[in-house]
Amino acid sequence: MSENAGLRDQGIEGSRDQVEEMEDTRPDPSIGPAPESAIANRQSEIPNPDSPLPTPQSLTAGPSSLAPGPSSPPARPLDPAQVIEALLFAADAPVKLDRLAELAEVPPETVRAVIDRLNANYQENGRTFRVQRVAQGFQLYTMPDYAEFVRRLYQHQYTHRLSRAALEVLAIVAYKQPVTRPEVDQLRGVDCSGPLVTLLERRLIATYGRAARPGNPFLYRTTPEFLRYFGLAGLEDLPRMEEIGEFLARRETGPDAGEPDKGETFDSLAMDGGHKDAAPEDAR
Repeated sequence: MSENAGLRDQGIEGSRDQVEEMEDTRPDPSIGPAPESAIANRQSEIPNPDSPLPTPQSLTAGPSSLAPGPSSPPARPLDPAQVIEALLFAADAPVKLDRLAELAEVPPETVRAVIDRLNANYQENGRTFRVQRVAQGFQLYTMPDYAEFVRRLYQHQYTHRLSRAALEVLAIVAYKQPVTRPEVDQLRGVDCSGPLVTLLERRLIATYGRAARPGNPFLYRTTPEFLRYFGLAGLEDLPRMEEIGEFLARRETGPDAGEPDKGETFDSLAMDGGHKDAAPEDAR
């Protein structure tokens, strides 16, 4: 009996120790219950399983991105005159009016006014170039006074030249186009196959279909490259036949009439990317 009583007393003491430990883990009654606002804040921090996952942008956005910052000043719009001048400076071939208007995002009337203003500014400041209307487009050309110096820059570059026969064939095509080879042969009185091939290689003329006649011969016309080199805005700017006749008559009766023919040549350096030949004095 004494042994059972001792075990029973030990069990009672062990249970008392466990009860005291449980009482120690209870919150201090002096603190009081937590306010409802704190409980609500704690509940708001618990993620809602039904809410969508945050995007990478929302993850990287910090408090500084939410605060309104100083607004940057709006970009200053570019002057259309500067835009058009930059386009003409970078172009290696005449640019048509509609294309300039499209690239500069201005009406065609504005492009014309800008070109006139640029040429007036160039003349006022003594610039050595003008915007020339050529080949149904616009391009920057050096003034005639500086043509000799520009040629010196490319004096060591190989230059293609056209013979007088090729120039005569080119003149016939320019004034009679569209024209066939038999018609050119008849006007010159000799076979013109060689000069025609040369002009085709120089891209001064091109074929434009065939004539509706026996044999269906090719029709030949001048190209925009022809207009570009001679500084012509269009075929309407070609000298009149009467003017050419007067020029030839003065040459035959002039002081150089008795000299042997030196053979007119055609310098195609500009067509091969050498330089932009000098423009006529009226470069508008």
